[in-house]
Amino acid sequence: MGMTMTQKILAAHAGLDSVCAGQLIEADLDLVLGNDITSPVAIHEMDKMKVDGVFHKDKIALVLDHFVPNKDIKSAEHCKCVREFACKHDITNYFDVGEMGIEHALLPEKGLTVAGDVIIGADSHTCTYGALGAFSTGVGSTDMAAGMATGKAWFKVPSAIRVNITGKPGKWVSGKDVILHLIGMIGVDGALYRSLEFVGDGIKNLNMDDRFTIANMAIEAGAKNGIFPVDEIAEAYMKEHSKRPYQVYEADADAEYDEEYTIDLSTLKSTVSFPHLPENTHTIDEVGDIRIDQVVIGSCTNGRLEDLKTAAEILKGKKVAKGLRVIVIPATQQIYLDAMAAGYIRTFIEAGAVVSTPTCGPCLGGYMGILAAGERCVSTTNRNFVGRMGHVDSEVYLASPAVAAASALTGKISAPVD
Repeated sequence: MGMTMTQKILAAHAGLDSVCAGQLIEADLDLVLGNDITSPVAIHEMDKMKVDGVFHKDKIALVLDHFVPNKDIKSAEHCKCVREFACKHDITNYFDVGEMGIEHALLPEKGLTVAGDVIIGADSHTCTYGALGAFSTGVGSTDMAAGMATGKAWFKVPSAIRVNITGKPGKWVSGKDVILHLIGMIGVDGALYRSLEFVGDGIKNLNMDDRFTIANMAIEAGAKNGIFPVDEIAEAYMKEHSKRPYQVYEADADAEYDEEYTIDLSTLKSTVSFPHLPENTHTIDEVGDIRIDQVVIGSCTNGRLEDLKTAAEILKGKKVAKGLRVIVIPATQQIYLDAMAAGYIRTFIEAGAVVSTPTCGPCLGGYMGILAAGERCVSTTNRNFVGRMGHVDSEVYLASPAVAAASALTGKISAPVD
């Protein structure tokens, strides 16, 4: 029986010739990730384990990004805990204020994630790195603790869903529309504990930022991970950003898939996810007249340079709707610098938006854009659960940077226009 990409990576890291769906394995880890919310729990668990140090100081990444710069005393204490742990164990890849970025944009940018890796992170959107052909998945803080101590983790090998991408997208259609469309098709539990394996000749028409977005939201369909084949675009990205060797795995021709779906990019429309689940999707022509109070452009899903470029193209020379709050959050310091050099930051400020330091901030209802009762927000983030961005009576509409920017100009959910 043939294996999928994910199954081949897991077999190699478990020291096995082959694995099959449902099999329990112990695999070696290439990277263990934690942030300022999840790492303190893992650190306290390690204290209980009474282990002597970490398995490899170069293979742990600690990123302070959720409530950084600190919003209150509790978040300051959490960061202090992580800071002291990183210092004690001489953690190489520790990112604090001034160097940090949103973790899932920062780690590929820093070259810490490459094809063929097995990566766990105490954050559900760790699945982002599948865009580079890695197996990456979110785990709990106790699993993170075990990973930091031993360099290993237990997995149940997932079965897979094959998603065939064809065609070429229209100007304002992006990776966000692809993944929202897929989640709308299969539901938030449609890929539960399965691997979403993306294939097809349409992938060449998706840039790396599109692929990161799609893999990032695999978890919103319940998937264990999302993964893309390694093509020239992915290899060029890794060669630019990383000095680490990488391993390319390809699915066998006779690999088994539970289900198969096809998405034709040429027919795809801008898609919006209505409250209060990502699966509640509507194409932009079905939205109707929905007034909004806030727009957020950023997050680990859509805070990359191409996202900011798209938003700036739509906002350039224009003003945001009167009374509307528009918050732009570059995902890393480097993206901030690149956006500044390209003139995007000036465009945002002149349009009437505010630009923040890299942070997860409003995505999880942390800070930098909390919603009051009855308020509505169009956001390029990844979740729109009840109370996700503030008051339980507020509403979050998930959309692409193009739709978010277009909506910022009109004060209601709107389609981007040429």
